[in-house]
Amino acid sequence: MDVAIEQSWKKVLSDEFSKPYFEKLAATVRFAYRGREPVYPPPKSIFHAFELSPFDAVRVVIIGQDPYHGAHQAHGLCFSVPAQTKIPPSLQNIYKELHNDLGVPISETGNLERWATQGVLLLNATLTVEAGKPGSHHGIGWEQFTDAVIQKISDTKEHVVFLLWGKYAQEKGSKIDTKKHLVLTAAHPSPFSAHCGFFGCKHFSQTNTYLSAHGKNTIEW
Repeated sequence: MDVAIEQSWKKVLSDEFSKPYFEKLAATVRFAYRGREPVYPPPKSIFHAFELSPFDAVRVVIIGQDPYHGAHQAHGLCFSVPAQTKIPPSLQNIYKELHNDLGVPISETGNLERWATQGVLLLNATLTVEAGKPGSHHGIGWEQFTDAVIQKISDTKEHVVFLLWGKYAQEKGSKIDTKKHLVLTAAHPSPFSAHCGFFGCKHFSQTNTYLSAHGKNTIEW
């Protein structure tokens, strides 16, 4: 089927789009957006992470769970919100760790598009969600699709850094080839768990050290 996704990803994932599960997923998502309850992110932003981080440009992958389920929050990038939106608690903690790790001033915006355009794929496991119902679109096929995305990156690229924060992300990344890539794990940056190993993980400096060691440009976090 024809999917409105960035061209390099469209080519890499072409086989996936023709599978029965994806056709069923697409029909389910279209039906949900026509329903009474809002679904996030806006339809044009479902594949926003892919648009900003073409396949060949991907150097880092951060895996989230599902989009923010409040109004004006989700815009297709995990942990990120539009510039005018209040910065969510987990992202506040990400900024704190970044500041403590690399001395980067804490940003006043929660928009992470500046990371994405440098090849940081901000990938949620589930790409849509019903308003006010976290996890509502789990099990409809998105997880299979994003597993395929991770598998394609692992199989066909080299020296990518995967940042897996929390048990869910770590399980999601279980098939990554650790001989070819760097996989960094820590607790989730949520206020409920950040003090259990996210703070002090120094993933941002470790990412740049690894990229530099393999001849790749570092990320300007």
